[in-house]
Amino acid sequence: DRLLIETVGVGQSELDVARTADTTALILVPESGDSIQTLKAGVMEVADIFIVNKADRPGADRLRNDVELMLGLRKGVSFGNVPAHHGIDLKRMNPARAAREAAAAPTPAQWTPPVLSAIATKEEGIAEFVAALDRHFAYLEQSGKLSARRRERLRERVMDIVEQKIRVRLWKDTATMSRLELQLPSVEQGRSTPFAVADELLRQSGELVSGEEDK
Repeated sequence: DRLLIETVGVGQSELDVARTADTTALILVPESGDSIQTLKAGVMEVADIFIVNKADRPGADRLRNDVELMLGLRKGVSFGNVPAHHGIDLKRMNPARAAREAAAAPTPAQWTPPVLSAIATKEEGIAEFVAALDRHFAYLEQSGKLSARRRERLRERVMDIVEQKIRVRLWKDTATMSRLELQLPSVEQGRSTPFAVADELLRQSGELVSGEEDK
């Protein structure tokens, strides 16, 4: 079974959601400056599949080509297998075309996100999207990256829990808060720094951090 998580845009929370998913798909629409926003948001690094929805609208082909161009330049696939010096085939140096061909490889050694076209209102492009999901999942399994991604998610989850528990224990402790208040004047007067105060609080709260949580 597939579990789909839909977000409303591209922000920090959406990037956090991408950390929990095996496959991240980014849906773009023409005539909205999405290609520029894609670069600004940095989602080129987290999206595994790109979909240009409303592909029957003006600008859809250009948007798809722009995304493929950025993928080709980022991956460096545009210069793969290019003959040296006078034997260069200029057609094979097209980054967008190279990215498209790399994404269509049946058994890729390195995943290049495909850029698909769709018209959701007409249910066009859905089958291609599902096929891309299957291909990416198969790639993750065969390359060993599926287990690596899931282990990394577990690692980050444990680290988040530890950080949350430490914050709660420290700032609920009245003695720690009192020490913090006593140190603030020295920071205001330039005799200390926030980093030094933080180190001192952690040193004095060692047992509090390492002890068991109160039930």
